[in-house]
Amino acid sequence: MIQIKKFTFNLFSENTFVLWDDESLESAIVDPGCSDSLEENELENFITDNNLKVKYLINTHCHIDHILGCEFVKNKYNPTYYAPELDIPLLQNAKMQASFVGMDFSISILPDEYLTENKNLYLGKSELSFLFTPGHTPGEFCIYMKDIKTCISGDVLFFDSIGRTDLWGGNYDTLIKSINEKLLTLPDDTKIYPGHGESSTISREKNLNPFLNN
Repeated sequence: MIQIKKFTFNLFSENTFVLWDDESLESAIVDPGCSDSLEENELENFITDNNLKVKYLINTHCHIDHILGCEFVKNKYNPTYYAPELDIPLLQNAKMQASFVGMDFSISILPDEYLTENKNLYLGKSELSFLFTPGHTPGEFCIYMKDIKTCISGDVLFFDSIGRTDLWGGNYDTLIKSINEKLLTLPDDTKIYPGHGESSTISREKNLNPFLNN
């Protein structure tokens, strides 16, 4: 069964997730936002203390706050790196993204493979499937774990909120379509872990999210 650990990193209070199968100890690091050595050490210590084998590095999307630790993870563990193909311009322009928020940052790696709805990934026997949910960025994917009724919702759907659409490649109508067709159709008791803030459920957001219940 998949277990989940959340870390909150960097000046954007971004949620980084470690997913692992409790039998095989195979793991995936999702959206590593660690931005300094202290945050890198916190992530590394958790991996070491739990004897996890880092199999995948996954970006739900490629905004600056979600990619700050990608190079660290790739260099440290050499996992297979997955990210959305349509978000590659964001990776290639990471230095410009960083400059907009007063940061000096660049990244020299690109994904080994692209995320797709047609290919599931496995941690041991535990399955990760991917939902194409553009709108916040052109290529964003959410990660769905049917066996534990859980979804990593990236910056698509939050507790009481939805993703911004005023950044490069954002589109409000596309985002709402993604939420309605890909997320709100999941079972009501599905737990969501967003890229910022606290967790929620599909039922709660379907009924109470002010951006979905105008």
